[in-house]
Amino acid sequence: MSSQTDNSVFIDAPFDLVWDMTNDVRSWPNLFTEYASIEVLNEEGATVRFRLTMVPDPDGSVWSWVSERTSDREARTVRAHRVETGPFEYMRINWEYAEEADGVRMRWQQDFERKPDAPFTIEAITERINKNSLIQMAAIKSKIEAAARKVDA
Repeated sequence: MSSQTDNSVFIDAPFDLVWDMTNDVRSWPNLFTEYASIEVLNEEGATVRFRLTMVPDPDGSVWSWVSERTSDREARTVRAHRVETGPFEYMRINWEYAEEADGVRMRWQQDFERKPDAPFTIEAITERINKNSLIQMAAIKSKIEAAARKVDA
């Protein structure tokens, strides 16, 4: 059984700043609240393969996986997928950036399927991804808007 999520946030900042900050994967531990570290494994053109390591769970568990993403600045999109899928049959994330008056709407569409032996139901992981996406988007919005204010100052 597969599932999808679709979340977006409006960021009051110029497109170039939003694009540059959200596509600098090396800075993600400072941009997202959930990532402890990132290791870039390979870069070819607009495609980057990297290992993400999460901050420890409350019980001390640390999760890590390899992802790959290809950005297309002209189309204002990024296509990403997990290479190491862990409990998922697949996990794909599409990022879209739409310029609106005075800012950018950043949208994440995630498409995934759990493995039959995954330690969670599809409903539970869909709820968790939706909840966490909103938390991460709020953190990203705050950090990018703060950076935009510094540029304007």
